[in-house]
Amino acid sequence: MLFKEQEKKTTTRKARRFPEDDLQIAVAFYLNYKNATWFHVPNERKTTNQAGYRLKQKGVKAGVPDVMVLDKRKGFSGLAIELKVKPNKVSTEQTAWLEKLNAIGYKTAICWTFDEAMVLIDWYYKKDA
Repeated sequence: MLFKEQEKKTTTRKARRFPEDDLQIAVAFYLNYKNATWFHVPNERKTTNQAGYRLKQKGVKAGVPDVMVLDKRKGFSGLAIELKVKPNKVSTEQTAWLEKLNAIGYKTAICWTFDEAMVLIDWYYKKDA
């Protein structure tokens, strides 16, 4: 197939949208810009039952926040952020994880927009006078 034919084929398909992925990517760039020590927990996977069972055996836990920042700031052990885009909702498991992490000294938050996440991250990394 010629390149132009492939290009036309891919541009005429209905575009798939992943708004939570877009939010995660934006937050990732921002955390990298801030030189944060952090990681993303990729719990949003779709898999077969067998693969899902193996992941659970390996320790994958439902509801773990999307972003885990390991840097200690402002008296917190770290920062845990659950990213959501409306109309998505926070699950019972996600709420439970945020409560558990908060109980052991993490700052926890749910951010619905990049601006919310940016304000939170800026606050977390701002040096207190």
